[in-house]
Amino acid sequence: MDKIIIDKDIRKAHTPPATFYTEDAYFEQSKERIFETSWQYACDASEIDAPMTQYPFSYMPYFIEEPLLISSDKQGQERCLSNVCTHRGKMLVESKTQNRQISCGYHGRCFRLDGSFKSMPCFDDVEDFPTEKDHLKNFPLERFANLLFTSMNPKISFEAVFQPILDRLSWLPLDQLEYVESSSKDYTVQAHWALYCDNYLEGFHIPFVHPALNNAIEFDKYFYETYAYCNLQVGIAKEGEPYFELPPDSPDYGKKVYAYYYFVFPNMMLNFYPWGLSLNIVRPISKEKTIIEFKSYKFPEAHFNPEVNALDETELEDEAVVESVQQGLKGKTYNRGRYSPSMEQNVHHFHTLLFDKLYEQD
Repeated sequence: MDKIIIDKDIRKAHTPPATFYTEDAYFEQSKERIFETSWQYACDASEIDAPMTQYPFSYMPYFIEEPLLISSDKQGQERCLSNVCTHRGKMLVESKTQNRQISCGYHGRCFRLDGSFKSMPCFDDVEDFPTEKDHLKNFPLERFANLLFTSMNPKISFEAVFQPILDRLSWLPLDQLEYVESSSKDYTVQAHWALYCDNYLEGFHIPFVHPALNNAIEFDKYFYETYAYCNLQVGIAKEGEPYFELPPDSPDYGKKVYAYYYFVFPNMMLNFYPWGLSLNIVRPISKEKTIIEFKSYKFPEAHFNPEVNALDETELEDEAVVESVQQGLKGKTYNRGRYSPSMEQNVHHFHTLLFDKLYEQD
């Protein structure tokens, strides 16, 4: 498996070779080196808004099936714990529940809500018991607005990833976002997960792929910004289209901002609109199959009409393009391309991070 190098100078750089998107070895390598070390969405905070709640989930469904749970103790302290009993490996919590302790339904081992071992029947004669290994492993748990995140082996601080977003949008009532289940859905894309991210990260294709979106924004005023572990695209509204009422201390004051499109490395999009947030989570399944979770959140009293906002239409247009690229990469004539320095700097930023992390341990 050849080592892939992305030149840090976009004017000299070549895009990743087709083999990155088509060979199993790169796909498998990304699990430990990219995704286990990143911050991943766990659940909405509303799932554990009551004391002594236990909420089970998988770290990355279909891809990294690590059983985890979030517990909330009597004081409302939230923790992310392993959901595997330290006795014989049974899953502890099968569905959301409320209890003053975490109990195994196999042999009765019990844990406190902070994950520490509490009791075990018929173990009185066991020597050197319990030890640290009998506690449930704790994983970091962080919050952005009403969204909870965890990581199996974080190599980047949560603040380093999300603080640029908070700094830019501190004037928005992010803690008041309300989940809209009826407008949240999953999409299946027959393509590599990174191809979907590549497509999201540039507005270059908008005039050619998204006629409705192109009619809503000023394409010649579209602009990009990059940060350490996230990047931003800003769309400016055309006359008659909705836009943010920006405060005077916003760096964008005076602009009619249609949307803030944030990409958080390696697989998440936070798209802020005047009505709220469209959270998109890119979940790898195989090197040619990806699930995209669309979760809609609206600001209090904001009017949200999914048909008017055309999220579904835009998504289907993106899927068609990405799937076409996946097929093209299987051919023998394409290897690597080049970047547009003015339009594809966020794609280049994503690729440099991607391969820096992929080879970080080498």
